[in-house]
Amino acid sequence: MPRKGPVPKREILPDPVYRSVLVAKLINNLMEGGSKSVAEKIVYKSFEIVKEKAKKDPIEVFELAVEKVRPLVEVKPRRVGGATYQIPIEMDKDRGQKVA
Repeated sequence: MPRKGPVPKREILPDPVYRSVLVAKLINNLMEGGSKSVAEKIVYKSFEIVKEKAKKDPIEVFELAVEKVRPLVEVKPRRVGGATYQIPIEMDKDRGQKVA
């Protein structure tokens, strides 16, 4: 924890091709060793394949898939007396997307 106070959360810029923050997050998670151009090529090529085979907008397909796999609750350990219980806690949207 820094001594100078809380660190501000950085804003992720949207993807330049599809103008979507969710696609930019996917590219950043896929990126290895700072090779963002390689990660972008992989994502854009896969979106082209989705567009050809599914005949649908790849952004809509991707957003729907992320929404379907996003968990709504997570369990956190809470200690009551001598026992530890797993208590379900509702997840916010950003954390759910990160886990998905």
